[in-house]
Amino acid sequence: MNRKLFMTGLLMFATIMQAQTARKFTLNLTDDGKAQMVCFLPENPSGRAIVGVPGGGYSMLSNTHEGYLASDWLNKQGIAYFVVNYRLPNGDRTIPIGDVEQGFRTVRDSAKVWNINPNDVGIMGFSAGGHLSSVISTLSPYEVRPNFSILFYPVISMDERVSHKWSCINFLGEEGHKDSKLVWQYSTQNAVRSHLTPPACIISASDDRLVPVVTNGVQYYSAMRNAGNECSLFIYPSGDHGFGFGPWFKYHDQMLNDLGSWLKSIPSPKQDAVRVACIGNSITDGHGIDMRTKYGYPAQLQGILGDGYYVKNFGVSARTMLNKGDFPYMNEMAWRDALAFKPDVVIIKLGTNDSKPENWQYGAEFKKDLQQMITTLRPDLAQPVSKKKGKKAKLALPVGPKIYLCTPIPAFKSTWNINDKVITNEIIPIQLEVAKQYGLQVIDLHTLFANDGDKMLDDGIHPDGKGAKKMAEIIAEAIKK
Repeated sequence: MNRKLFMTGLLMFATIMQAQTARKFTLNLTDDGKAQMVCFLPENPSGRAIVGVPGGGYSMLSNTHEGYLASDWLNKQGIAYFVVNYRLPNGDRTIPIGDVEQGFRTVRDSAKVWNINPNDVGIMGFSAGGHLSSVISTLSPYEVRPNFSILFYPVISMDERVSHKWSCINFLGEEGHKDSKLVWQYSTQNAVRSHLTPPACIISASDDRLVPVVTNGVQYYSAMRNAGNECSLFIYPSGDHGFGFGPWFKYHDQMLNDLGSWLKSIPSPKQDAVRVACIGNSITDGHGIDMRTKYGYPAQLQGILGDGYYVKNFGVSARTMLNKGDFPYMNEMAWRDALAFKPDVVIIKLGTNDSKPENWQYGAEFKKDLQQMITTLRPDLAQPVSKKKGKKAKLALPVGPKIYLCTPIPAFKSTWNINDKVITNEIIPIQLEVAKQYGLQVIDLHTLFANDGDKMLDDGIHPDGKGAKKMAEIIAEAIKK
């Protein structure tokens, strides 16, 4: 690195930062002040924020060109920026993870004061900080998971044979980096989940000799693309490792243009938008639809409803309503995320996989499990209305989301042992009974799709793109009413 260029860049940064940054201050993230967050608030806030995570191989913090130097460019675009100077792990991975999670809590908890949209907070990590950012993006609870990720030349794999050896050892510890289960768990390409892992932008140089891009950044991109998640990959011809926001990087201006364009492509949900959670199995997930995060029914539902709504897909393939089924939905991260999303509206579409003989042997418990899901979403429905002697009972206002219960789409074929007779004669009657019990609106997809076998994939179970569009139109009409 050219020291003269580096110092010139820092002087330029110090000179122009004040022109774009309305306020700069530092907060302690731990009581002892060993973890801190340096905050840069813009003059003209857009509502968007980014939490920065410097690199340094988990042995130091490279928080100048991989931290503070980005503040002016981000503030100029109205983006609030927060650099987390996390504590080093020294073999205890929970330390840096906890520090960055605390940074996210602080930003979201202070969103109103700092003119930030809590639904539009991203993360930007460099090298080992890119690995830490990918851990937060894939494994952290919903409350502290970012809405989008920017990963500069990230360490992704914890297999030291194909990654940066010392990042692996420092993060997992002398013993941990030899534990194949830990190595697999924290090689974050293995932790990517459809819909749940936020959109990502990966930036690397082809000639990176420290963190091989093919076995790290490209692996994360492939996992995201295979999951149908939105992800972009920018690999520049040269630059080696560690260029960050340094002006000495040959492709610095091009990189800023690419990153700026990508950021503009990421939607910013309105803070007061009606939050819609789509809960379901592979039909909700969008099985068989390429880039289902864009073309599955929840994505098309978002397009129909418009920006006054904030629709999220919590579908997981093969899942059952039955808690004794082979893959119970309520055991999933998606279920926990759906609750943490605090929706105003919930669309429940489960029951197809429950019709399989291996699952329906527990069919006597379907009603109880459906009731459990509903009363978890709406605890007020679990409490009987008390009546005072001589007076009519007053109905309490609903506490929780409006719930729509969808009947399963017809199974036009018996693929995977799915049985339409069980759906028609046993599952749907239970759904209708429970809906009546709790006063829920039913969306009868089974009837509405009875003549739409041409809108299904060859398996006869999953709607194709046209079928997903029809689902979205039906559900949008119910919601708007």
